[in-house]
Amino acid sequence: MNDLGPDDGVSSSKDAEIDLTPPPNDAKTHPNSAEAVNDAEAKSGIGEFHPWDPHKAAKDIEVGDFYFKLQNYKAAESRYREALYYKQNDALATYRLAVSLEKLNRPDEAIAEYQNYLKILPHGPNAEKAQKAIDHIQAASADTKSKK
Repeated sequence: MNDLGPDDGVSSSKDAEIDLTPPPNDAKTHPNSAEAVNDAEAKSGIGEFHPWDPHKAAKDIEVGDFYFKLQNYKAAESRYREALYYKQNDALATYRLAVSLEKLNRPDEAIAEYQNYLKILPHGPNAEKAQKAIDHIQAASADTKSKK
């Protein structure tokens, strides 16, 4: 017989119930505890967690590129957004999302995504194209407003 007892690998606490009720007078003793937790989450940027799966993100970008080549920009947008869900701040997905939004004639959203790309990779391979696209969209917007 070994030192662990007759039930190797079986938890002795598997049937034990854990009391999760707060201690008596908890709300009275710690009246601002919920507010403190919310403040801590807000300051740390932690709140909602997303699954991190760079392989899924890469596949979503690949499928988004497929749709983009077929000029199905709405489907491409969806896939690039999904890639960003699985891998936040992915520069390639952000840039290609911006291009898709520009093709869908949603200039304000496109500018925001181009700017996000420039925050992620200010000197990245598409930084110059992103800045030119921003300038082009803003110039086109100014021309439209001046014609009215």
